[in-house]
Amino acid sequence: MDPRYELETLAVEDRHWWYRGRRRIVRDAVRALELPPRAEILDAGCGSGRNLEELATLGQVTGLEPSPASLAAARARGIGQVVAGSVEAIPLPDQSFDLATCLDVIEHVDDDRAALAELRRVIRPAGSLLVTVPAYPRLWSAHDEANRHRRRYTRATLLRAATDAGWRPLRMTYFNSLLLPAAVVYRALSRIQARQMQPTSDLERTPAWLDVVLEQPLRAEAALLRCGLRLPAGLSLLALLGCADPPTRLGRGWAGRARAESHTRR
Repeated sequence: MDPRYELETLAVEDRHWWYRGRRRIVRDAVRALELPPRAEILDAGCGSGRNLEELATLGQVTGLEPSPASLAAARARGIGQVVAGSVEAIPLPDQSFDLATCLDVIEHVDDDRAALAELRRVIRPAGSLLVTVPAYPRLWSAHDEANRHRRRYTRATLLRAATDAGWRPLRMTYFNSLLLPAAVVYRALSRIQARQMQPTSDLERTPAWLDVVLEQPLRAEAALLRCGLRLPAGLSLLALLGCADPPTRLGRGWAGRARAESHTRR
């Protein structure tokens, strides 16, 4: 990640509408899992460690972070253990965790399948992985450039990468859907302007006073996902993945029944 953008992210992660909305959706998804008592949970690419605060209510947490600045910020929170390392080469033993989250991380790495395979290695046989990624290559923008993304995903490409790495898809859904039409127009206009400007992130373009307004669509989407619905389009993708055998157990509500997603629409 660009150092300037990383510092900006660390400064706004607690209050920014996007991070708050994503935390709500992820929290619901994780709480729907039937985790064992005192579950061991890994947040791979934990950034500032803000998500560790949510996950710590469900078990023993470990953060993994390669960046020195983010690593220091995460450790300063004093929550769980935070280790230095890359998701492509996780410095932790096999089958150490019941759950891993990897939130908007694998789009940054050169080999996403290697990263997903490493996450599979450190998860126990009945464990699971929750991944979020940016959606639709056609929405590539200055934000992706500033954030040093390698790719954006469709449902089909994320499913293919996950299954190639040994994961069984349990549920996949788009989210950040209600803002998608506005984002398509905005990013198209931004691409025209960006031809003669230095790439900038979307964080720089969102004033703090808009956070409350922009968070409301994600609140509504979280309620729909809690009912078991799957959103057909959106700016982001969420995948809940399980080990091939035995199947991950899911609770009611957000996750519903576990079912393999064998087809590859979108």
